[in-house]
Amino acid sequence: MGITISTDNSKLNIDFIHQFLTKAYWAKGRTKEEVKNSIEHCLNFGVYLNGEQIGFARLLKDYTVFAYLMDVFIIENYRGNGYSKQLIKTIVEHSELQKVHRWMLATKDAHGLYKQFGFEELPDPNLMMTKWT
Repeated sequence: MGITISTDNSKLNIDFIHQFLTKAYWAKGRTKEEVKNSIEHCLNFGVYLNGEQIGFARLLKDYTVFAYLMDVFIIENYRGNGYSKQLIKTIVEHSELQKVHRWMLATKDAHGLYKQFGFEELPDPNLMMTKWT
């Protein structure tokens, strides 16, 4: 049986998402309240297999100019089945996101996945700035 990908926030298992993220290299130590707050302000994609959540991604967006993809994961037991590809395909083909001009994300280890969907390294990283607090 295939997976289901939904943007229905009422289906999201916040405890499951928090448990994964708090151990992920990019979100280590994120509190449950921070996870809830970040979900509340994004377009979220839950990944489900037989009704059980096995993955997640969220998108900070304005539906026109900019979309930033974050917190993408499939839990380890279900990796290698193409679910990440299905998730990213669903996101980039989402009907409400077709006018977005600039997509961004940050990854340490999944470049190959994202390149399949048109993402590439910044041609001129000097144009981008960051502020960490």
